[in-house]
Amino acid sequence: MPLLKYKWLFIILVVAAAAFAFRAPAEKYFDIAKSLDIYATLFKEVNAYYVDEIEPQKLVRKSIDGMLESLDPYTDFIPEDEIESFKITTTGQYGGIGALISVVNRKTVISHPYKDFPAFKAGIKVGDEIVAVDGKPIDGKTTSEISALLKGQPKTDVDITIKRVGSKEAFIVKLKREKINISNLAYYGMLDLETGYVKLDDFTPGAAREVSEAVQELKASGATKLILDLRDNPGGLLHEAVNIVSLFVPKGSEVVSTKGKVQEWNKTYSTLNNPVDIEIPMCVLVSEGSASAAEIVAGALQDYDRAVLVGKKTFGKGLVQTTRPLAYNSQLKVTTAKYHIPSGRCIQALDYAHRKADGSVERFADSTKSEFQTQNGRKVLDGGGLDPDIIVEDEYLGTITTGLINAQLIFQYATVYCSENQAPADFKTFSLSEKEYEQFLSYLKTNKFTYSTPLERSAKQLIEAAKNERYYPELEAQLQTLKSKIEAGKSEDMIRFKQEIKEILEEQIAFNFGLNEGQAEIALTRDKAVVKAQQVLNNSTEYAKLLSPH
Repeated sequence: MPLLKYKWLFIILVVAAAAFAFRAPAEKYFDIAKSLDIYATLFKEVNAYYVDEIEPQKLVRKSIDGMLESLDPYTDFIPEDEIESFKITTTGQYGGIGALISVVNRKTVISHPYKDFPAFKAGIKVGDEIVAVDGKPIDGKTTSEISALLKGQPKTDVDITIKRVGSKEAFIVKLKREKINISNLAYYGMLDLETGYVKLDDFTPGAAREVSEAVQELKASGATKLILDLRDNPGGLLHEAVNIVSLFVPKGSEVVSTKGKVQEWNKTYSTLNNPVDIEIPMCVLVSEGSASAAEIVAGALQDYDRAVLVGKKTFGKGLVQTTRPLAYNSQLKVTTAKYHIPSGRCIQALDYAHRKADGSVERFADSTKSEFQTQNGRKVLDGGGLDPDIIVEDEYLGTITTGLINAQLIFQYATVYCSENQAPADFKTFSLSEKEYEQFLSYLKTNKFTYSTPLERSAKQLIEAAKNERYYPELEAQLQTLKSKIEAGKSEDMIRFKQEIKEILEEQIAFNFGLNEGQAEIALTRDKAVVKAQQVLNNSTEYAKLLSPH
């Protein structure tokens, strides 16, 4: 076997050696030598004698992935050919046309042309289908492969052949690639005359600067209250989290400390910059999808009693990752520490150090959680994410609504609607008429939309169980009656869930017309968490009470 083919083996040996790097020296070196010798001889034997030809790189990659998977989901091996994608994820920067693509009804379509980048400036719209890149059809290619064709060095040209709903002929759009730097802010604006709103989606470079500029602009527009929306924000760069907290607390305040078994990872991060505003009343919106850096920001502001947290319990990721270089231009992203927010608590929810026999991971038991205090003396707990000060549960979406979203029929019809109508003058007051909703129902019939409800599936299972247990002849009449009633009820679902279907469709149409800004203008007026946050901020007595010891 050529020496190059063993590069993966070398990499895993390096990674395996690192796993033993912090044990007592004599025992450590013996275990390293023994384990690596066993692995190397095993690999050679499998390669020489396994009945079929093996692919060394794939085999070793599986062993690397298996080893790292036994630690936690955040420790990853990044081979050389995935480094570029990793950089895009962590920096938000790449060379390309500035558009997100998706597969809808087996077609590759533009799902989000980012504002002020080449695709947007060239007039490419949400729902446009890509049929060729530089004259070459994309049939049979994956979204990753198509995305790679669209990316390239800034200032290089790319031709995209587009089919648009409502247009008979495909047409070519000539674009010049640019350096794409995706904004961390999905949207910011005034909700009313006094309340500013900022939706932060990521923590890539520049996040703190973007939040600072948005807050100052909102204050200049009259904002005396602020809502920072961190829902479904998966986190990112720790220093950006620290800098965002520094906007709202005094300079020199501790934000987070990291603790690991290597001394160099034990660090304390405090605010270094002068704040923008340490008094403006704030609510921070959180959800189960708020994690990592988002939890550092929300947790620090909660620990300093600087903001009221509204929404749902957060994800609970209290682990810090560091990237380490490996051979052949590959990298290891490895968990090196746990972080603790100002009160001293670590909000890590899953106990990866004590897996069950089947390999599954459990949450830290309530009995193991410790109590901490915020600056004002409020009680808070560790070991399970952040508990909001005000809980706002998500509204239940009907099965039919979920089915329409998953079948991508909401997206497809919004594209059709936008091809036949002008954008509304004011998204805040936009509403589909009864006639327009009926047109949507006709579209669904034409596309033969079907779905299955949990109740329908349960009835089917009940009938099968009755047949298996030989009770069906006696229960047939009742079971068939039940089935008929369920089907009759299901036929009314389009009316029963009309309001939520209509609202989601309206929001998608607003996005197609006006991207994040259009969608936000219509969606925020209906958002339960946003409405609740506004109520709290408008009631200074309740706001002060929530931040006081109970």
